[in-house]
Amino acid sequence: MAIAKAERLMNLALCLLGTRRPLSKRELRDSIEAYVEAFGPGNGASGNDDSFNRMFERDKDDLRELGLVIETVESLEGEIGYYKRQTLDAEEAAALGLAAKVWQQARLAGAASGALQKLRAAGLPEDVDPYGPHGALEPRIPVHEAAFEPLMLACRDRRPVVFDYRKATAARPEQRHVEPWALECWRGHWYLAGWDRDRGAERVFRLSRITGKVRSRGGRYTAPVPDVVTVRETVASWAGEIADRSARIRLRSDAGYPLRAKATAVRELGNGWDELEIPYGHGLDAWLVEFGPDVVVLEPAELRADVVDRLRAVAKG
Repeated sequence: MAIAKAERLMNLALCLLGTRRPLSKRELRDSIEAYVEAFGPGNGASGNDDSFNRMFERDKDDLRELGLVIETVESLEGEIGYYKRQTLDAEEAAALGLAAKVWQQARLAGAASGALQKLRAAGLPEDVDPYGPHGALEPRIPVHEAAFEPLMLACRDRRPVVFDYRKATAARPEQRHVEPWALECWRGHWYLAGWDRDRGAERVFRLSRITGKVRSRGGRYTAPVPDVVTVRETVASWAGEIADRSARIRLRSDAGYPLRAKATAVRELGNGWDELEIPYGHGLDAWLVEFGPDVVVLEPAELRADVVDRLRAVAKG
């Protein structure tokens, strides 16, 4: 889950838990900073009501899927109000406690501690450990890249950035001018989605390939920020996970374990090589190049040609 969304859902849950009366959609919009920053106050003058309504409905659905029971009541004026009953059951306390615990690191530690204090105020007894029923769980979001914090803040503040980025098939990094939208963790790696100004298109960047410092730039965004940023789906398609056919490759016996995990068939060839059949989708050539001399593409011919072209580009520098 992207950081901005997780923080927004936590704040919405705490807002519903902390109210003594049902809150209208407009009141919730004005009470949650993420909504105000994205859509302005709920006075109907911002022109963003439709976008806010779509996000609010998705957020409510997400909270309900996480197990939070949201009650609704209609006022005498016909306005719908939302609230959450004050008493937390064990499962709800555990779920919200774990969600807060995830963020107990770096700049988010203070916000996580504040969230737990609000849970106490919402009815969680002092002598109850919200992690107790799940004591073996130690949720953590791994963050090792120096680019994470400046990009997180840039996404929050809607500030364009500049950084040097080395593609998997390039020998040297190149400068990228990006309007950052969202950060998301997928299979242990962090990715940034945003608008690449130089290419005039949406792009996804793996943070581990950002070199040097992330530098902020003034000015406003030149491209609209989509309501939903599908980082995982984009990365999965580039990694060949959305596949409509198969490819046959040779792989060294002691290498390429991520490829082996995706193989639909494996056959030992001897002499330190195996033959694998793997799903073939858009972007598989870029992924195979990362394994260097440990992989040889057998078929289809177009995949082999794409891999050879990428390797030649790397060799030329």
